[in-house]
Amino acid sequence: MTDRSQMQLRLPTDLKNWIKAEAERNGRSQNSEVVQMLRAAMTRTEPTTA
Repeated sequence: MTDRSQMQLRLPTDLKNWIKAEAERNGRSQNSEVVQMLRAAMTRTEPTTA
């Protein structure tokens, strides 16, 4: 992935801790975990072509 933009994000502590735990469980960085979660959500909300 070469096209990137930075974004500052403020999270509640419980959500930050959950992301950290999920990242560790999945062997990813916290950033990669958030990107993966957002991509999965994006896929679920994209309209399908029939």
